[in-house]
Amino acid sequence: MSGVVVITGAGIGIGRATAKAFGKAGYRVIVTDVLEKEGGEVAVDIVKSGGFAEFRKLDVRSTADVDALVASVEKAHGGIDVVVANAGIARKTPLATLTDEKWDETVEVDLNGVFRIVRAAAAGMRRRKNGAVVCTSSIMGVAYGWDEHVHYSAAKAGVVGLIRGLAVELAKDGVRVNGVAPGYIRTAQLLSEEHSLGAAGAEQAGAFIPMGRIGEPEDIADVILFLASNAARYMTGQVVVVDGGLLVGRY
Repeated sequence: MSGVVVITGAGIGIGRATAKAFGKAGYRVIVTDVLEKEGGEVAVDIVKSGGFAEFRKLDVRSTADVDALVASVEKAHGGIDVVVANAGIARKTPLATLTDEKWDETVEVDLNGVFRIVRAAAAGMRRRKNGAVVCTSSIMGVAYGWDEHVHYSAAKAGVVGLIRGLAVELAKDGVRVNGVAPGYIRTAQLLSEEHSLGAAGAEQAGAFIPMGRIGEPEDIADVILFLASNAARYMTGQVVVVDGGLLVGRY
């Protein structure tokens, strides 16, 4: 077995594809999400495919719940080798109606949630002098601005800063911290008419992406798996843009 990986937001989208990629690679996958049905199905699918997985309900907004989950996994399996901090939300909200509560809701999940799971798992990784962390940012956090999503863009930019700071602090203890910045990926979020491009807009986006298509969740999952693996052993503090050439093609 390759090790133990904890993945947040693993019930749908990029998280789901990432859980399955790690399962196929031989990891024991701890699938976590607030979505119990979807998360449970992901764990079952991995097991049915011959892998090792279990579902744990987790709300990354709760420090107590995050700390308890990490302690439980470490006790049961002897340690956590990889954390994929992926849980995130994006709520379309114009600035004029972006209340403190709406701002806080997104930052609590998209930035503070990343911080909580990494903080909790880092202690054990440092003791064992080994570990890999991969955080999900976005092209909206590294290069693009996104109108009516300034809270999302700010949180995802914060993830980039978090990755860089953690990478420097944890490197001496053998823990690597990297991230991915996905472009337009075919997920429920992107296909939402209310909060993002919608189905029609997503397909139109492919026309101005150099590779000619929007991404699939598996396109991101495979990069996350690479960043967590020994193949990326000399990489830390990096945020890899995975967008089909969108950013370099537009600027």
